[in-house]
Amino acid sequence: MSIVEEMLKFNQQFVEQEKYVEFLTDGLPNKKIAILTCMDTRMTELLPKALNLRNGDAKIIKNAGAILTQPFGSAMRSILVSIYEMGVKEVFVIGHHGCGMTGLDSHKLVEKFKQRGITDSVLETLENSGIRMERFLRGFDNVEGSVQHSIDMIRKHPLIPNDIPVHGFVMHPSTGKLDLISDGYKVLEEQHQA
Repeated sequence: MSIVEEMLKFNQQFVEQEKYVEFLTDGLPNKKIAILTCMDTRMTELLPKALNLRNGDAKIIKNAGAILTQPFGSAMRSILVSIYEMGVKEVFVIGHHGCGMTGLDSHKLVEKFKQRGITDSVLETLENSGIRMERFLRGFDNVEGSVQHSIDMIRKHPLIPNDIPVHGFVMHPSTGKLDLISDGYKVLEEQHQA
Protein backbone atom coordinates (compact mmCIF):
# COMPACT_ATOMS: atom_id res chain seq x y z
CA MET A 1 0.00 0.00 0.00
CA SER A 2 1.37 3.42 -0.96
CA ILE A 3 1.67 6.34 1.47
CA VAL A 4 -1.20 8.08 -0.34
CA GLU A 5 -3.43 5.01 -0.02
CA GLU A 6 -2.57 4.69 3.69
CA MET A 7 -3.34 8.36 4.26
CA LEU A 8 -6.65 8.23 2.43
CA LYS A 9 -7.71 5.10 4.32
CA PHE A 10 -6.83 6.67 7.65
CA ASN A 11 -8.50 9.94 6.66
CA GLN A 12 -11.74 8.18 5.79
CA GLN A 13 -11.82 6.56 9.24
CA PHE A 14 -10.86 9.86 10.91
CA VAL A 15 -13.82 11.61 9.30
CA GLU A 16 -16.29 8.74 9.77
CA GLN A 17 -15.40 8.46 13.47
CA GLU A 18 -15.64 12.27 13.86
CA LYS A 19 -12.16 12.52 15.37
CA TYR A 20 -11.95 16.02 13.92
CA VAL A 21 -14.38 17.38 16.52
CA GLU A 22 -11.66 18.09 19.11
CA PHE A 23 -9.84 20.25 16.57
CA LEU A 24 -12.77 22.45 15.50
CA THR A 25 -12.00 26.16 15.59
CA ASP A 26 -12.34 29.16 13.31
CA GLY A 27 -9.53 30.62 11.21
CA LEU A 28 -8.54 33.32 13.69
CA PRO A 29 -5.75 32.70 16.21
CA ASN A 30 -7.17 32.58 19.73
CA LYS A 31 -3.94 33.81 21.34
CA LYS A 32 -3.44 36.49 18.67
CA ILE A 33 0.10 35.33 17.83
CA ALA A 34 1.95 34.37 14.69
CA ILE A 35 4.98 32.11 14.89
CA LEU A 36 7.69 31.88 12.24
CA THR A 37 9.50 28.62 12.83
CA CYS A 38 11.45 25.88 11.12
CA MET A 39 9.94 23.05 9.11
CA ASP A 40 12.03 20.50 11.06
CA THR A 41 9.97 17.38 11.76
CA ARG A 42 11.03 17.38 15.41
CA MET A 43 9.14 20.65 15.87
CA THR A 44 5.81 19.52 14.40
CA GLU A 45 4.23 18.40 17.66
CA LEU A 46 6.89 19.49 20.15
CA LEU A 47 6.64 23.23 19.50
CA PRO A 48 2.89 23.60 20.13
CA LYS A 49 2.99 21.33 23.17
CA ALA A 50 6.05 23.08 24.64
CA LEU A 51 4.26 26.44 24.24
CA ASN A 52 0.86 25.21 25.49
CA LEU A 53 -0.76 25.89 22.12
CA ARG A 54 -3.88 24.10 21.01
CA ASN A 55 -5.36 23.91 17.56
CA GLY A 56 -6.53 27.40 16.63
CA ASP A 57 -4.31 29.31 19.08
CA ALA A 58 -1.65 30.62 16.67
CA LYS A 59 -0.78 31.15 13.04
CA ILE A 60 2.28 28.96 12.50
CA ILE A 61 4.40 29.81 9.47
CA LYS A 62 7.12 27.30 8.63
CA ASN A 63 10.10 27.32 6.32
CA ALA A 64 13.63 25.95 6.31
CA GLY A 65 15.42 27.48 9.28
CA ALA A 66 12.77 30.10 10.15
CA ILE A 67 14.77 32.39 7.89
CA LEU A 68 13.37 35.50 6.28
CA THR A 69 15.47 36.00 3.17
CA GLN A 70 13.28 38.58 1.43
CA PRO A 71 11.28 41.44 2.92
CA PHE A 72 8.53 40.78 0.37
CA GLY A 73 8.63 36.97 0.26
CA SER A 74 5.89 34.51 1.13
CA ALA A 75 6.79 34.17 4.83
CA MET A 76 6.61 37.93 5.36
CA ARG A 77 3.36 38.05 3.40
CA SER A 78 1.95 35.45 5.79
CA ILE A 79 3.03 37.52 8.79
CA LEU A 80 1.43 40.65 7.33
CA VAL A 81 -1.83 38.87 6.50
CA SER A 82 -1.85 37.42 10.02
CA ILE A 83 -1.58 40.91 11.51
CA TYR A 84 -3.94 42.80 9.24
CA GLU A 85 -6.55 40.12 8.48
CA MET A 86 -6.35 37.65 11.36
CA GLY A 87 -5.95 39.94 14.36
CA VAL A 88 -2.41 38.90 15.32
CA LYS A 89 -0.94 41.21 17.96
CA GLU A 90 2.50 39.59 18.49
CA VAL A 91 5.05 37.76 16.35
CA PHE A 92 7.41 35.03 17.54
CA VAL A 93 10.47 33.83 15.63
CA ILE A 94 11.49 30.41 16.93
CA GLY A 95 14.58 28.70 15.59
CA HIS A 96 16.07 25.55 17.06
CA HIS A 97 19.39 24.05 17.98
CA GLY A 98 20.76 21.48 15.55
CA CYS A 99 19.03 23.05 12.54
CA GLY A 100 19.91 21.62 9.15
CA MET A 101 20.30 25.14 7.79
CA THR A 102 23.34 25.68 10.00
CA GLY A 103 26.31 25.68 7.67
CA LEU A 104 24.22 24.78 4.62
CA ASP A 105 26.47 24.78 1.56
CA SER A 106 24.54 26.13 -1.43
CA HIS A 107 27.16 24.79 -3.85
CA LYS A 108 26.73 21.23 -2.56
CA LEU A 109 22.95 21.60 -2.79
CA VAL A 110 23.23 22.73 -6.41
CA GLU A 111 25.34 19.62 -7.09
CA LYS A 112 22.52 17.52 -5.63
CA PHE A 113 20.10 19.27 -8.00
CA LYS A 114 22.31 18.21 -10.88
CA GLN A 115 22.51 14.63 -9.60
CA ARG A 116 18.70 14.53 -9.68
CA GLY A 117 18.54 15.71 -13.30
CA ILE A 118 18.45 19.51 -13.10
CA THR A 119 20.50 20.68 -16.06
CA ASP A 120 23.15 23.37 -16.19
CA SER A 121 20.97 25.24 -18.71
CA VAL A 122 18.11 25.42 -16.17
CA LEU A 123 20.50 26.73 -13.52
CA GLU A 124 21.99 29.23 -15.98
CA THR A 125 18.49 30.44 -16.94
CA LEU A 126 17.68 30.99 -13.27
CA GLU A 127 20.95 32.84 -12.68
CA ASN A 128 20.32 35.01 -15.76
CA SER A 129 16.85 35.78 -14.38
CA GLY A 130 18.36 37.14 -11.18
CA ILE A 131 18.05 34.05 -8.98
CA ARG A 132 21.37 33.78 -7.14
CA MET A 133 21.62 30.27 -5.71
CA GLU A 134 24.10 31.39 -3.04
CA ARG A 135 21.50 33.83 -1.72
CA PHE A 136 18.38 31.75 -2.39
CA LEU A 137 19.82 28.66 -0.69
CA ARG A 138 21.69 30.50 2.04
CA GLY A 139 21.91 28.91 5.46
CA PHE A 140 23.46 30.46 8.54
CA ASP A 141 26.45 30.11 10.83
CA ASN A 142 24.55 30.09 14.13
CA VAL A 143 20.88 29.85 14.96
CA GLU A 144 20.86 32.75 17.41
CA GLY A 145 22.18 35.10 14.73
CA SER A 146 19.69 33.78 12.22
CA VAL A 147 16.76 34.31 14.60
CA GLN A 148 17.99 37.86 15.26
CA HIS A 149 18.24 38.48 11.50
CA SER A 150 14.61 37.42 10.98
CA ILE A 151 13.46 39.49 13.99
CA ASP A 152 15.26 42.56 12.61
CA MET A 153 13.73 42.10 9.17
CA ILE A 154 10.23 41.95 10.68
CA ARG A 155 10.76 44.88 13.04
CA LYS A 156 12.21 47.10 10.30
CA HIS A 157 9.64 46.14 7.67
CA PRO A 158 7.81 49.23 6.40
CA LEU A 159 4.40 47.50 6.63
CA ILE A 160 4.73 46.17 10.20
CA PRO A 161 2.87 48.37 12.70
CA ASN A 162 5.18 49.91 15.30
CA ASP A 163 3.12 48.48 18.19
CA ILE A 164 3.69 44.80 17.31
CA PRO A 165 6.15 43.09 19.66
CA VAL A 166 8.47 40.70 17.83
CA HIS A 167 10.04 38.09 20.10
CA GLY A 168 12.85 35.65 19.34
CA PHE A 169 13.65 32.25 20.80
CA VAL A 170 15.76 29.20 20.13
CA MET A 171 14.21 25.87 21.09
CA HIS A 172 15.95 22.64 22.00
CA PRO A 173 14.47 20.10 19.52
CA SER A 174 14.45 17.25 22.04
CA THR A 175 13.25 18.89 25.25
CA GLY A 176 11.33 21.91 23.97
CA LYS A 177 13.30 24.25 26.27
CA LEU A 178 13.22 27.83 25.04
CA ASP A 179 16.12 30.27 25.17
CA LEU A 180 15.08 33.91 24.84
CA ILE A 181 17.00 35.77 22.14
CA SER A 182 14.98 38.98 22.10
CA ASP A 183 12.09 40.24 24.23
CA GLY A 184 9.78 42.22 21.97
CA TYR A 185 8.08 43.96 24.90
CA LYS A 186 11.41 45.29 26.12
CA VAL A 187 12.35 46.53 22.64
CA LEU A 188 9.04 48.36 22.25
CA GLU A 189 9.43 49.89 25.71
CA GLU A 190 12.94 51.12 24.85
CA GLN A 191 11.68 52.58 21.56
CA HIS A 192 8.89 54.48 23.34
CA GLN A 193 11.37 55.87 25.88
CA ALA A 194 13.76 57.08 23.16
